[in-house]
Amino acid sequence: MRQPLWIAGLLLGTSLMQAQVKIEKTAFAGWPNSYRLSNGEVELIVTADIGPRVMHYGFTGGPNVFWVQKETAGKSGEPEWVLRGGHRIWIGPEDIRYTYPPDNGPVRVVVKEGTLIATQPMEKETNVEKEIEVRLAPSGTAATIIHRLRNKGNMPLEFSAWALSMMAPGGLGITGFPPRGTHPEDLPPTNPLIMWAFTDLTDPRWKFTKKYLTLKQDPAQKSPQKLGHFNSKTFGAYLLGDVLFMKHYLPAGRAQDHPDFGTSFQIFTNGDFLELETMGPLTRVGAGETLEHVETWQLKRGVALPSISDASLDALLGGMLP
Repeated sequence: MRQPLWIAGLLLGTSLMQAQVKIEKTAFAGWPNSYRLSNGEVELIVTADIGPRVMHYGFTGGPNVFWVQKETAGKSGEPEWVLRGGHRIWIGPEDIRYTYPPDNGPVRVVVKEGTLIATQPMEKETNVEKEIEVRLAPSGTAATIIHRLRNKGNMPLEFSAWALSMMAPGGLGITGFPPRGTHPEDLPPTNPLIMWAFTDLTDPRWKFTKKYLTLKQDPAQKSPQKLGHFNSKTFGAYLLGDVLFMKHYLPAGRAQDHPDFGTSFQIFTNGDFLELETMGPLTRVGAGETLEHVETWQLKRGVALPSISDASLDALLGGMLP
């Protein structure tokens, strides 16, 4: 299958020019065994003390677009799962039995050819080994994040890969629908829009246009909100000040192959953070097999959104959409 140009170019550039990506051990937020990947323009930080999680992504010397929970920063070894922050990989769909095993212990980090791979020991609750591979482009802001869920047990398992980015407070979450049409020329439905029991569409944090939905992260509003949808070119964005974060995921399969009534993307907020979540199809993973889920990330700075409208959002996201 031929790779889309925006992925193929990223992977080719990364393979040819890895020498321009610097990876060094550092301390981060109280975790002494962390690693910074930088190409001089942007940097990502992964800690080996817990995870696997990407805890920082931003322009060099600039703010972190991810939320980091202050109360648990630098800590490890808790017996229960901890919010913690950053970006993580989960087993979906959500179930308290197999989604929430703790990731509070050390992970194995391997650095080779400008790529960092962080691997968690097999979870005793699920027999799954979780892994995140981070590839940073030699220039610009693009990063490829490869998530792997490896069945280390003796029996087949069925699950989805679920990649969740916890964004810093005070920003605006953005996602888009499949191409719109007109009536009566376009009669079939194009995509699901999925609610949870706590979803309240009268909440002023929600804003809808014809092509997009947005959700404001407001620290003064503690109640959670969530929606999901499907797009064959899934994306989620977050505007924090004048910095825009964008992540893409190309679903493998149809909406009906995905859990939660067919969602490839979910957006959630509460009073602490906003979460941009991509969800892969429900997949039967045999013993010894690995399920992969790939996101690509980008950043853009010096941007503004004068109003929440199709025209303003088109301008904001221009050049970053898949």
